[in-house]
Amino acid sequence: MTWQGALQPIILVAVVAVLAWSVGSYLYRVFENQRTYLDPVLIPVERAVYRLCGVDPQAEMRWTTYVFALLAVNVVGFLVLFGLLTLQPLLPLNPAHLPAIPFWTAWNTAVSFMTNTNWQVYGGETTMSYLSQSWLVVQQFLSPVSGICLFLAVARGFSRQNSRTLGNFWHDFVRSLLWVAVPFAIVATIVLVALGSPQNLKAYTHVTTLQGGHQIIAQGPIAAMTAIMQLGDNGGGFMNMNAAHPFEAPNVASLLFQLVLGFAIPAGLIYVFGKMIKDRRQSWAIFAAMAVMFIGGSLVLYHFEAAGSAMLPMHQVHLASAGNMVGKETRFGVGTTSLFENSTTAVSWGSVAASNDSLTPIGGMVALFNMLTGEVIFGSWGVGMIGMLAYVVLAIFLAGLMVGRTPEYLGKKIGAYEVKMAVLAMVVPSFVILILAALSVVIRPGLAGIFNPGPHGLTEVLYAFASGVGNNGSAFGGLAAASPWYAATVGVAMLLGRFPMYIPLVAMASVLAGKQRIPVSAGTFPTHGPLFVVLLVGTVLIVGALVFFPVLALGPLAEQFAMRSGQLF
Repeated sequence: MTWQGALQPIILVAVVAVLAWSVGSYLYRVFENQRTYLDPVLIPVERAVYRLCGVDPQAEMRWTTYVFALLAVNVVGFLVLFGLLTLQPLLPLNPAHLPAIPFWTAWNTAVSFMTNTNWQVYGGETTMSYLSQSWLVVQQFLSPVSGICLFLAVARGFSRQNSRTLGNFWHDFVRSLLWVAVPFAIVATIVLVALGSPQNLKAYTHVTTLQGGHQIIAQGPIAAMTAIMQLGDNGGGFMNMNAAHPFEAPNVASLLFQLVLGFAIPAGLIYVFGKMIKDRRQSWAIFAAMAVMFIGGSLVLYHFEAAGSAMLPMHQVHLASAGNMVGKETRFGVGTTSLFENSTTAVSWGSVAASNDSLTPIGGMVALFNMLTGEVIFGSWGVGMIGMLAYVVLAIFLAGLMVGRTPEYLGKKIGAYEVKMAVLAMVVPSFVILILAALSVVIRPGLAGIFNPGPHGLTEVLYAFASGVGNNGSAFGGLAAASPWYAATVGVAMLLGRFPMYIPLVAMASVLAGKQRIPVSAGTFPTHGPLFVVLLVGTVLIVGALVFFPVLALGPLAEQFAMRSGQLF
C-alpha cells in the first residue's frame, strides 16, 4: 500500500466536491426554469414534446399521480425492450445474425435496464444486435432520469410547506432528459472517442492472428454506450468486461474520466437539495457523511488488495510490492483498480474494471457492504440522495429519543408516519436480499448455480441479490447468473429494490410538504455540523451491521480467517 494510492480517493472526493457545486448550480437552474445556455435550442423541443404527448407541464400533481406517471413510463420501456430482445432475429441491424434472447434472460435484462440496474447475464458483443444494444442505450437514459424525478419529488416534500403536491412529473422528466442526460452524454461520447473508444456500426472484424488462428473482433457504438453507462450510473456496457476491456477504457485517462462521469450528477443533486431547502449547509453535511464512508471504504479495500493473499508467504512467495493482481488489469494496477471498484458499488453504476470474484475476502466485503447499506454513499441519480434522507430521518428520530424531544428536521416535526416510511424503505431491500439468498442456498436450482463451495459461494449469492436489490448491476462471478432460477429471482429483486424502496419515501415527502415549518429553538438539534455527520455515518453503518453481520460473518469474514489459516475456497 503506497501513499500515492491512499491519496487517490481523497483527491477524487475533492474533485467531486467541485463538481457538486458546478454541476449542481446548473441542475438547479434547469429544474427551477432559470435561464441556461441551452434554452434557445431546447425550449422549442420541450414545448413540442408537451404538445405531442398532450400534457400540461404546469399542472401540480399529488404524490400518487406523480408515482403513477413514473411507473407508466417505466412499464412502456420494459415492454418495448422485452419485445426487441425476443424478436431480435426478425429485426434489422443484426449483422452477426444473432438469435433471439431466451425468455428468462430477456425478462432479467428488460427489468434490469428499466430499474437502472443494468445487471448483465449475457455477453453484449456476442448476444445483442445493434438494434437491441441501441435500445439498451435508450433505457440507460430513461431509467436514471426516473431517479432524478424521484429525488425532485422527495426534495420538494422537505422544501415546501402547507402543500399537497410534489410538482409535475412530465416537467421533471422532460427537462432532466433534454437539459441533463442528452447534452452531458454527447459531450462524454466525444471525449471517449478522443481517448480511443470505437464508435461505429460496422460488422465485426474477422482477422488472422500472428499464430495463424482466427479471431472475431467485436466493435460497434461503444463510446456512446459507455458514456451514458457511466454518466447515468447504469453499468451495462457494450462489452461484458466493461471498463476492463481496452475498447471501453483504452487507457488510464479514459478510466479516470469515467470515474468523474459517474460522480457528476449524484454529487450535483446533493448541492441541488441544499439550494431547494435554502440551506446549503445541510447538503454539505450530507456530502461530508458520504465522503467519509467513501474514503474509508476505499482505503480498507485498497489495504487488503495491496496486502495480497495470506497464502503466498506460506508458500515462500513474496510479492508484497505487487499485491493481489489476480483478475486485475495491469494497465491500472491495484490502487486505481481498488478505487474504481469501491466507486462502482458506492455510486451504484455497477461497471467493473476487474473481476470482483478475485478480490480478497475483505476487499469483496467492502464492495458488498456498499450495496447492503442501500447504495447511499453518493448512489445513482437522485435515489442515493433520497436513500440517505431516509437515514437522516432515522438519525433525527434517534437523536430526539436521546435528548427527549420531538425530532425535527429543516423546521418540520418528524412524526411516526415519516419514520415508518423511512424504515420501510430500509426493511424491504434487506428482507428481499436475505430471503432470496437463503432460498438459493437450500433449494436445488439455487445450489446448482453455485460454482464455488463454502463461504465464498455464499458471498457470491449474497452479492448477486444485493446487486439486484441495490440496482447496482455489478457481479461477483462464480455463479450461473443466466440460469432460470437466478435470472428470474434477481429480476424480482431488481423490481422490489427499485419501486417498493423509493415509493414510500415519496409518500413520506407528501406528508412533509403539507406541514408548517416551525422556527428554530434552543433545543433544536443542529443538522449541519460535525456531530450530525458522525451521527449520520454511525446510523448507516450500525443499521447495516445489525442487519447483515451474521451473513457477512458466514461469508467474507469466515473466508478471510480460513485464508489466514491456509484454506481457500
